[in-house]
Amino acid sequence: MKYVMTIFWALIISLVIGFVLARMAGEELNVPGALAIAAIFSIIVFILGDGVLKEEN
Repeated sequence: MKYVMTIFWALIISLVIGFVLARMAGEELNVPGALAIAAIFSIIVFILGDGVLKEEN
């Protein structure tokens, strides 16, 4: 479930940031670019969450 929510929020945040930046530049929203950023962000979060920042009991 945590993976689904991570992907969901990465998509939402990336699309919102992409929309705002595109509007500020006076251009159209680049959806494939925003999806690529969401994929990269999700992979980084998965690596950090499961590997680097894992709690040791």
